[in-house]
Amino acid sequence: MEIILEALSYNFIQRALLGGVLISVTCSFLGVFLVLRNYSLIGDGLAHINFATIAIALLLGFSPLMFSIPLTVGASFMIYKLNSSKKLEGDTAIALVSSFSVALGVIISSLANGFNIDLFSYLFGSILLITTSELYISVGVCVTLIVIMVFFYNDLLSLTYDEDFSKVMGIKAAFLNNLTLIITAVAISIGIRLVGTMLISSLIVFPSATSIHLARSFKGMIFYSLAVGVISIVSGIIISYAIDIPSGATIVVINSILFAGSFLIKRR
Repeated sequence: MEIILEALSYNFIQRALLGGVLISVTCSFLGVFLVLRNYSLIGDGLAHINFATIAIALLLGFSPLMFSIPLTVGASFMIYKLNSSKKLEGDTAIALVSSFSVALGVIISSLANGFNIDLFSYLFGSILLITTSELYISVGVCVTLIVIMVFFYNDLLSLTYDEDFSKVMGIKAAFLNNLTLIITAVAISIGIRLVGTMLISSLIVFPSATSIHLARSFKGMIFYSLAVGVISIVSGIIISYAIDIPSGATIVVINSILFAGSFLIKRR
């Protein structure tokens, strides 16, 4: 208990918890829709793209967050178009674009004399180093994304389970698909500061996959997904502070443990 009170007394821990909870809520809520539509790997692909955009931003001296968001949004549309063209099957488009992006990021980092500290922190996450300005941006964007998803909840629910039926009912499927892509791209751009490029997709996949084992309704899935996401964030940050280990990796390990527990409960 003392270690928790000690951790909460520091401003950087408070910023990390606030930013982490908001990002986790966004990713967990979004993840339910993506996992059920078999779009979960798009998070991993966009994370690799974001890595390249951050490398470019650091090379040019721009703000990584503000520079990477529009480029990542544009890349999400490109991936969706490639997948929709039927010329590339399954997740081939994601694999192609993400592989190119990682290679481009490595080349750019080499031009800047290797992986400096800033780029390394974006690669593996450094939520404990999140700045006040980054926190304000995260709060504003995450709250906006959550409001949008709640506003379009019913339409997104219908689209998730039966896209063809949704079109017949007059739901604008193309608009909602584009909106989902934008939300995903922005959430990943912000979340990379939390757990890094290598682990960001876990914030989308793990809570949703865990909720599938525990819930008996769609709203139940959302509730469990949000609960798992927030628990993993808060406990991950506190534990990483207490025993001095990387916060991003700790959060993912806790997510993995919760998923394994839900799997065993489902089996029983």
